[in-house]
Amino acid sequence: MHRPNPILQNVSVSRSQTSTPALPDAFEQWFERKGWRPRAHQLALLAHAQTGASTLLIAPTGAGKTLAGFLPSLVDLSQRKKRARGTRAPGIHTLYISPLKALATDIRRNLATPVEEIGLAITMETRTGDTSQSRRARQKMLPPDILLTTPEQLALLIASKDADSFFADLRFVIFDELHSLVTSKRGHLLALGLARLRTIRPGLQTIGLSATVSKPDDLREWLVGQQPDARPLAELIKVEGGAQPNISILQSRERVPWQGHRARYAVQEVYEAICAHKTTLLFVNTRSQAELLFQDLWRINEEVLPIALHHGSLDVAQRRRVETAMAANQLRAVVATSTLDLGIDWGDVDLVIHVGAPKGASRLAQRIGRANHRMDEPSRAILVPSNRFEVIECQAALEANYLGDQDTPPLRAGALDVLAQHVLGMAVARPFYADALYLEITSAAPYRNLQRETFDQVINFVATGGYALEVYERYARIRLTEDGTWRITHPDVARNYRLNAGTIIEAETLNVRLVRRKTRASIGMGGKVLGKIEENFLETLTPGDSFLFAGQVVCFAGIHEMECVVTHAAPGEEAKVPYYGGSKFPLTTFLAEKVREILADPDEWQRLPEQVASWLRIQQIKSLIPQRNDLLIETFPDGNRFYMVAYPFEGRLAHQTLGMLLTRRLERARAKPLGFVGTDYALSIWGAADMGHMIETGRLRLADLFDEDMLGDDLEAWMSDSWLLKRTFRQCAEISGLVHRRLAGQQKTGRQVTVSTDLIYDVLRSHEPNHILLQATWADAATGLLDVGRVSDMLSRIKHHIVHRNLEEVSPLAVPIMLEIGRERIEGEGRDELLQAAVEQELIDRALG
Repeated sequence: MHRPNPILQNVSVSRSQTSTPALPDAFEQWFERKGWRPRAHQLALLAHAQTGASTLLIAPTGAGKTLAGFLPSLVDLSQRKKRARGTRAPGIHTLYISPLKALATDIRRNLATPVEEIGLAITMETRTGDTSQSRRARQKMLPPDILLTTPEQLALLIASKDADSFFADLRFVIFDELHSLVTSKRGHLLALGLARLRTIRPGLQTIGLSATVSKPDDLREWLVGQQPDARPLAELIKVEGGAQPNISILQSRERVPWQGHRARYAVQEVYEAICAHKTTLLFVNTRSQAELLFQDLWRINEEVLPIALHHGSLDVAQRRRVETAMAANQLRAVVATSTLDLGIDWGDVDLVIHVGAPKGASRLAQRIGRANHRMDEPSRAILVPSNRFEVIECQAALEANYLGDQDTPPLRAGALDVLAQHVLGMAVARPFYADALYLEITSAAPYRNLQRETFDQVINFVATGGYALEVYERYARIRLTEDGTWRITHPDVARNYRLNAGTIIEAETLNVRLVRRKTRASIGMGGKVLGKIEENFLETLTPGDSFLFAGQVVCFAGIHEMECVVTHAAPGEEAKVPYYGGSKFPLTTFLAEKVREILADPDEWQRLPEQVASWLRIQQIKSLIPQRNDLLIETFPDGNRFYMVAYPFEGRLAHQTLGMLLTRRLERARAKPLGFVGTDYALSIWGAADMGHMIETGRLRLADLFDEDMLGDDLEAWMSDSWLLKRTFRQCAEISGLVHRRLAGQQKTGRQVTVSTDLIYDVLRSHEPNHILLQATWADAATGLLDVGRVSDMLSRIKHHIVHRNLEEVSPLAVPIMLEIGRERIEGEGRDELLQAAVEQELIDRALG
């Protein structure tokens, strides 16, 4: 839906097209009235669809992917014969699946214009978690032609008894932003749902849309049914070209901090950039950063510009108001998290500001594509690093973007807890034969290598809970009947499944209700709901504590009927508690490698701000800069402690795991470790013994300390005792349906769920260590929370490449992580900012000599 491109557009397809399809007259005339012409990739996708093929379209932001994806559906629907009187109304024709509720709503709004202008008699509706129950019921009775929905809603739809009739006329399934759907457990559940749709409609065609893909064949495989002895692939259309983005790193007038995540030093310059542009999207990586940045901007908003806040914890009505105002060009800026990452088409956004490092090249490409959402116009973006290491990371991400490098995570084998949920959902839909369901499940790409023995274990788990739990009747959810089918044991099983379906397990959240101060004594009386907040954060508060939420400072009054009740803070009152929970992205392996490259090459430092380049030059003089594949270990005393700082540059998760394992080894070596802290770039361990002297005298050998065998017995012993493993088990237990957060008429608290899953975990570890849920837990912990694979790769990379420097003072490179330790210590004693600033300056002065 764009004007003719004066720049040659390069479109490659996976097989030659014999002819270009002719568009119906109504479509041709619509393009002509708009002064547009269909793009080559839009016509190529239509041609593939008309031959019955499934297709993956990879195209830059603004290339008209949405119209390309829907064009086969719109053309097919325009040629559909009218229903004869007295015959059944047709069911869903096209299913559009989006990773975000906001994206589904946006697509419906944007698609409505061409549908209306072409004069198509097509009905479109959205179905998300925000859709009312009455509207969902009406959709079952009168299905729209095009249904725009999410993976969780598809799981519920295929688990209904009328799924066969509801999808009887399904022709196309369109997956938007496919790369972001397939890499998680949501993608596993979605792949299983797609396998069921193919069973209902064997000729079903799929269309995948994506802008950022590192391995297209993985997605092509995902889109089509797999076979035991073959790897079928969907067709591929790849669009090259598009305007090169204009990305810069903020050259601040202020001093770039040594550590921290707020980038508060640059707020005035960020505000000036907002004033100089029509509409700006400001992306951050966590909800807490969004709240803090929003507050900082409003504090200096002398022009009273309309600036809004958007993140997943806010009330849905507030998010919708922001999205509506944005679409109507009523806002000058929106501070957002990943809720606005994907594909939302706001053409008047002319600047993206990324506050903090992006943590991934693909994520940066996705986010900057929100500016000038047109293929032929360059996106403009400014990166605002929060600290000195982030300056280097931003430079790495910028260079990767200009080279077109991508770092989408690799696809994992299908999770077993997700499979258990799906098996139960299929029994809720109708009785099933195990043999037939196994064939269906292994046609889904993530489960193509699933062994029959493992599948039977999952069936047994859903039927009994497993050997150790089979004596408890409540874990028996399906049973084998005389006709050889598996059926649910009780109608309550279906009810509980519908209440708990999905794979997104967030921390237990409570509504945040704002009441007037005078009602604090009788909390819970009326008031506006601002959004939701994590239960475990509230456990740290006492009445009267103030914190930031929904862009304002509020005071915690208490919890009443499972709601967090707050009042307005006194005028001018600062937030006592500076942040609350929210997701933080890990640094990708690809970007970590790029950071090491820049760090190891002094010629690259010329691209960095002088204050950062001089920091690295002083480090080179006082200690050294590690080469690309080296691991630098620095040891030095500070106060009455001794420190060991390592610089793996492998991301916070990997460093946390490494810290846990190293402290166990240091204990055995009698180095008396007292604690550790990890950032995305470094790991610091402190103790009571002089570790530097121990290394120099041979009492502590670094090659032994960092040997790959730490991922054997040490890892297993630590994981078995770790609370992280219990937390992971709880999530797997919820996803698999073994325990329920929501039951008919009641809601369990997070603490209640934790107590019950901790007991089950202990029983299974003792009596059934090979239980299917423990297998799922270990797989999750190794790839997610602990990043064991990345630690393993790092240990292999640094073998024979460990460089040690025993220093008398802290080095310049160590200052950021030392300040992380100091910041935590100071904040624990009351967050005295003057004391903290003095500690920071004294440490920096010593490092710089």
